Amino acid sequence: MINRTVLTGRLTRDPELRTTGSGISVTQFVLAVDRPHYKGKESGADFISCVAWRKTAELISTYFHRGSLVGIDGRVQTRSYDDKAGNRVYVTEIVVENVTFLESKKDANSNTGNAGNNSAAKNDPFEGNSGPVDITEDDLPF
Repeated sequence: MINRTVLTGRLTRDPELRTTGSGISVTQFVLAVDRPHYKGKESGADFISCVAWRKTAELISTYFHRGSLVGIDGRVQTRSYDDKAGNRVYVTEIVVENVTFLESKKDANSNTGNAGNNSAAKNDPFEGNSGPVDITEDDLPF
């Protein structure tokens, strides 16, 4: 049987690193994943609970922040517990085993509110050139 999940989305808040009583690092976060846009319907997002342990948790809490675009690979896990009122609470979450940076630090900064620092546009070699680009066979690397 296969239990594998691959998701791409943005963190909804800064992940916080915690340590269990036995000294194991853990972080929980929510990933906002876009839903497909269907004709005639507005697009939406799913908010998926994720948990990471040990070195993966440390990496996520150090390098990712609210709004970071990330790719995760993991497995679906369900669990339950009794809340303070004695009610049974069921939880479904993704246990993250691998995480991937999907944008550069420069791009991440522009997504977290630094809109005045648009260095990507400053580095665009085609800025102001709306015409066709002439390419010969000698220009191709293969």
